[in-house]
Amino acid sequence: MVSLVAILALGGRAVLPDSQWLKPYTGLSVRGVDTSTLAGHVMCGYQGWHCAEGDGSGLGWMHYAGRHGFQPGSCCFDLWPDVSELPPQERYPTPFRLADGKVAELPSDDNPATVLRHFKWMKQYGIDGVFVQRFGGELSAKAHRDHFTKVLSSCREGANRNGRAFAVMYDLSGLQAGGTAVVKQDWADLQDRMRITETRAYLKHRGKPLVAVWGMGFNDGRKYSLAECLNLIHFLHGRGCSVMIGVPTYWRTHARDAVDDPLLDEICKAADVLSPWAVGRFGTPEAARQYVSNTVVPDMALCMERGVEYLPVVFPGFTWNNLKPGAPLNQIPRRKGAFLEAQYRALRAAGAKMVYQAMFDEIDEGTAIFKCTNDVPAGASKFADFEGLPSDFYLKLVGRWTRAFHGR
Repeated sequence: MVSLVAILALGGRAVLPDSQWLKPYTGLSVRGVDTSTLAGHVMCGYQGWHCAEGDGSGLGWMHYAGRHGFQPGSCCFDLWPDVSELPPQERYPTPFRLADGKVAELPSDDNPATVLRHFKWMKQYGIDGVFVQRFGGELSAKAHRDHFTKVLSSCREGANRNGRAFAVMYDLSGLQAGGTAVVKQDWADLQDRMRITETRAYLKHRGKPLVAVWGMGFNDGRKYSLAECLNLIHFLHGRGCSVMIGVPTYWRTHARDAVDDPLLDEICKAADVLSPWAVGRFGTPEAARQYVSNTVVPDMALCMERGVEYLPVVFPGFTWNNLKPGAPLNQIPRRKGAFLEAQYRALRAAGAKMVYQAMFDEIDEGTAIFKCTNDVPAGASKFADFEGLPSDFYLKLVGRWTRAFHGR
């Protein structure tokens, strides 16, 4: 890990390890989703952070392993990806066993073929695209940065080849004070060296490339300051970008998950798009409808008054029993899609113009909509499933609502 002193050297300019994946794209690019605007789209979050032993990343079972390694009784995810249609080169054997005794296998996001497959699914089921996550706390370690840049490169190829949209989203979680300097230098590298915004598939908004930054204004003891966040927004604007920010659910009232600081208002006014985090904030279809009426509707009214666009968040359910031992399995049940349907219906009726779907591949918190299996491993670790539904059920559901937001 590069020290913070080194990161902030040279007058505050971050000095990051070089990456072999910082290369412009020269491959095929086909027309498909309208990438000139976020309006009218349903975009998913894309973690891309799972690695497997033997995938060449050298990161082991990253974001699969638990506190005591990776073995039955120690893992950090509750949904098991469906690998039934993956060829052998995309499957990695694990120490887990299925009920019939067979070795349970997992995919790796470090394998470009798997990421490309995800974009084929997006095209097949009619999902617009993804915000590709980059985690500020991991960018200064070369192996981690290489992995996330490789994943971003694969996402760029997948989006261009399948006519989907993609954009970069920085998650500031885990950054120390002054750590936003790392994000600034990383974006400069992506923009200047990787030329990430210069392909057909990169999402634009208000005539400029869209960059998202998640984690501004939460009251959970984050070390980076609100002043840093506002400065980061100005920096990205100065680089010719539109900026979307991920903020607490109760940003408008400065309550519950939000800091009570007037600078949060300045941050929210400075953004082009505002996206309050909603995952885990309600747990039934009726509560989802109440959340839209009581929170989203006044949120949208204030944003409209300020000239800021509003991107509400939906999620299919929530479970993190293996990540947070003691938490209940299926803490927020999916109700065979009824929970997610209620959110989409309420937002559509309230006049929402676009939606952030959490998440395409987030199995750690159980919000994934990509293909997961009902045939989960047996043993010490307990896993949720899709309640007997087909593994592509949520891809179809989100694809259907994407068409609704397209006006079809």
